[in-house]
Amino acid sequence: MNAHEYALALGDDALIASQRLSEWVTKAPSLEEEVALANIALDLLGQARALLAYAGEPNGLDEDAMAYRRAPEEYRCAHLVERQIGDFAVTTARLLVFSAYQYELYTHLSASTDPLLAGVAGKAVKEVAYHRDHAAQWTLRLGDGTESSNRRMQNGLYVVWPDVAELFAPRRELAPLIDAGIAVDPAALTAQWTTFVMAILAQAGLDEPGVAPAPGGGRDGVHTPEFADLHVEMTSLHLAHPGASW
Repeated sequence: MNAHEYALALGDDALIASQRLSEWVTKAPSLEEEVALANIALDLLGQARALLAYAGEPNGLDEDAMAYRRAPEEYRCAHLVERQIGDFAVTTARLLVFSAYQYELYTHLSASTDPLLAGVAGKAVKEVAYHRDHAAQWTLRLGDGTESSNRRMQNGLYVVWPDVAELFAPRRELAPLIDAGIAVDPAALTAQWTTFVMAILAQAGLDEPGVAPAPGGGRDGVHTPEFADLHVEMTSLHLAHPGASW
């Protein structure tokens, strides 16, 4: 693995998370929240553009080609980000665990010896700090709200929790990049992520879900059935008008 391939996985995470969050436009529980989720989606899209453009450099491909002109098995996103949005509590739970992961990732990656990765991470960490705070505030609001909102927030955590482990799974192919100071060891992020997330759950009166981790596979191009439908929708315009520009 090289730095471009590493950027591909990070860019795919951001791209697909952005795509899923954008599905809340016209569906969010309030106009204010609709704007907030759309803005978070745009932040993630900006991260994806920079990372995917870098990933495509060796083959002369721009971010659009990387985003829309690959087969499903060529994407390297984690299963967590590609799942269907579910209800608002599921989305809140997913945003909490994913933004907390991204915050730790970009905090460490901002010291990367790769100038592009360090630059993207330095900007992105400021964005995901807001994403993390936004998700934490909604988790507290739902968890410490009514009996119904607490139950639904707890269920949201149960839905997303099996996919969390894939974010932190050790990847043997990353070892040379980690040794060179280019990449971040995902397993090394677990402790700080856990401290933050568990503190939020405790404040919200929520329990850590006692569920087994899912097998994962997204980093190797093995995706969920939900991803197939998402890929068709996301790439439909480019497939209908191949090679077009506008």
